[in-house]
Amino acid sequence: MMTRMLRFILAALSAVPCLAMQAVTAAPAAPLPARGAWLERTEAIMGTRIYVQLWSQDRAKGNAAIDAVMAEMRRIDALMSHYKPESQLSQINARANREPVQVDKELFDLIKLSTHYSEITAGAFDITYASVGYLYDYPRHVHPTEAQIQQALPAVNWRRMLLDEQHHTVRFEHPGMRIDLGGIGKGYAVDRGVEILEARGIRHAVVSAGGDSRILGDHLGRPWLVAIRHPDDPHKVVTRIPLSDIAMSTSGDYERYFDEKGVRYHHIIDPRTGHSASKVRSATILAPTATQTDGMSKTAFVLGPEKTLEIINRMPEYDAVFVCPDGRVLYSNGLRPPAPRPAGAPPATPTAVSPRVTP
Repeated sequence: MMTRMLRFILAALSAVPCLAMQAVTAAPAAPLPARGAWLERTEAIMGTRIYVQLWSQDRAKGNAAIDAVMAEMRRIDALMSHYKPESQLSQINARANREPVQVDKELFDLIKLSTHYSEITAGAFDITYASVGYLYDYPRHVHPTEAQIQQALPAVNWRRMLLDEQHHTVRFEHPGMRIDLGGIGKGYAVDRGVEILEARGIRHAVVSAGGDSRILGDHLGRPWLVAIRHPDDPHKVVTRIPLSDIAMSTSGDYERYFDEKGVRYHHIIDPRTGHSASKVRSATILAPTATQTDGMSKTAFVLGPEKTLEIINRMPEYDAVFVCPDGRVLYSNGLRPPAPRPAGAPPATPTAVSPRVTP
């Protein structure tokens, strides 16, 4: 998916001093048109930070577009939140062990889509992880005992969800089974936000929900600069990537966690063990939609970076950057910097567009 041009730019940026934080920021742009303005807003929805920035020729229409995105985020949260007892997802968790629970097609389709990612990741992504995951309380530094994990673990198995496409019902085959769409729902919400902006004629924007972002168009002729933060220092950056018209999800063991007796307990749970997965420190996935990137960004924590790269490299629409526990930074084929040129070799000819990205 990533072009040779992008690899060249990424290699050039690797020597640049790090920025202060992980962010989606704009590269310096050409002079702006006489009319229009960049508008932005941040709200707390879905238990995370929702951020929208867009370019609009009409301030009132631009703000109305942001209003519509925020309203959509609240609607999706009301439908899919496992914290809200009245949500359809909470109704599934409360009743699906006893009977089929009918839900809206939208929610049913997203649950079904989650099983696609379970399939291609050999179960590393599994929304039934919540059968164990609910036992953790990160703000209060609470984690289950090994006995509690072993008792709950048999309920973690996405294949034991019975999905009836005709009636849009969900039924659990195992007592104690629960689901949580936190690993795919925010990406879906970001995509819905972008669809709303496109329908309103917005052509340049970024929509983010926590670590899930999608870029619409470019920054008026130049790419957006995406900074991937260092897992241990929010003031350092591992790498920066110039991007346009693409989605990105970053997951890290530094987001929701606590440390106890030398062990880090964080929110990315290995469905096979019920423990926090630790085979990478940070995983960033790039793909056309945020639903795709969100659904894949937890996989490397469970399978490890090498095995996950094997999966990513078989899917040309995906790319990835992984930060390993030993500090190595691994790239998928489309983002891998070129090998150093042999001593004495003539310098490579820069591409015509490489000067467009300036740190």
